[in-house]
Amino acid sequence: MLVLPLQVIAGEPGAAAAGAVPEAKSVDLGQPVSNEEILKSAKTQRPSSASPDEPGASELEESEIPEGQAVYSDALSELNPPNTLLLLGAKVPPATSTRLAWSPSQSFEGIAVPTPVLVVNGANSGPVLCLTAAIHGDELNGIEIVRRVLYNLDPQELSGAVIGVPIANLQGFRRNSRYLTDRRDLNRFFPGNPTGSSASRIAHSFFNDVVRHCDALVDLHTGSFHRTNLLQLRADLGDPAILELTHGFGSTVVLQSEGAPGTLRRAAAEIGIPAVTLEAGAPLRLDEEGVQQGVAGIETLLSHMNMMKGPRFWGNPEPVYYESRWVRADQGGILLSSVSLGEEVDRGELLGTVTDPITNVRVEILSPLAGRVLGMALNQVVLPGFAAYHIGIQASDDGELPDESDPESTDEDVADHGVSEDDLLAE
Repeated sequence: MLVLPLQVIAGEPGAAAAGAVPEAKSVDLGQPVSNEEILKSAKTQRPSSASPDEPGASELEESEIPEGQAVYSDALSELNPPNTLLLLGAKVPPATSTRLAWSPSQSFEGIAVPTPVLVVNGANSGPVLCLTAAIHGDELNGIEIVRRVLYNLDPQELSGAVIGVPIANLQGFRRNSRYLTDRRDLNRFFPGNPTGSSASRIAHSFFNDVVRHCDALVDLHTGSFHRTNLLQLRADLGDPAILELTHGFGSTVVLQSEGAPGTLRRAAAEIGIPAVTLEAGAPLRLDEEGVQQGVAGIETLLSHMNMMKGPRFWGNPEPVYYESRWVRADQGGILLSSVSLGEEVDRGELLGTVTDPITNVRVEILSPLAGRVLGMALNQVVLPGFAAYHIGIQASDDGELPDESDPESTDEDVADHGVSEDDLLAE
């Protein structure tokens, strides 16, 4: 099992007991620590006292942000001088790398379990970028992406701060499960409710203790239920700040999507925090190529946001897809694909076959439209109606979508109708 280190050290002995906010000591995030140190240091951290009505430490007054301007633009550093970051009951001074802990007010077992939060507060002023991963506990690529990005940041060279939560759903991660221990999907309950279900209370705690401190958010995911996704951003391109955020990722496919109600990125966007989902690979496995591409995209974003020096672009430009459609299997049996992830397909092209292992009857799955394979099921046994191929539809040069597109078949447009398969595919 992957264990991430955790450390918060008060600046003065007895400071927490006296009511003062402890100061986090700068540490080398790349140096391993023991489990004993993790448990000991977690006990020294004061519980966060954030409430839904309190602004985040980096949040600006609405009147200070010019209309239509991305909140992480160059003007932000002028409005925000270098500050100590107040987060999770601790002070993180400039030029500091440290480990904090977030604990929901309650857990299934009745004992709060601390979740590691990595923080790098730069020596120079700038925005606060948050990276969250494993909101679905079986999605591993995002964990490694967050680890590599945070552990390679130099606070002396950073402008602003990066907050990374490698395993947001620690309950699910420990059980190799997408869900919380109450079998609910955490990414359908944001921004949460302090008096709601267990999942809603956990979402409320995380949203207010961590997310409200962000100026921009990248939520990392993979495909679900033995499906894999091409590296892609899902974003509401109708929001100018979110559109600007997508421009910072370099060679990354973008899929237009407002996000299902209850998802973290939609809840963040609704309170003015530009947020996107970065999808890469499949659950329960680590894809080195996808991890490398995800790290490159986020490091390019940091450069685009003027938070660190580095290349502004990598790879060849990728298109934007404004619609997508899931193609389903009409027969149950053994699914074998004939196409690859990222491949462009024509209307009527063979995507794969489903063979009944008893009768040996084979049925072809043909693409109902021209587009690109943005996601697909791994070879497996499927039931009738199984969503097997996710086809992205690119707008033509004049901005028009093909007449054959069916917006009612997109995975996120129907994601709020109960716990349907489309809901589960929505991120």
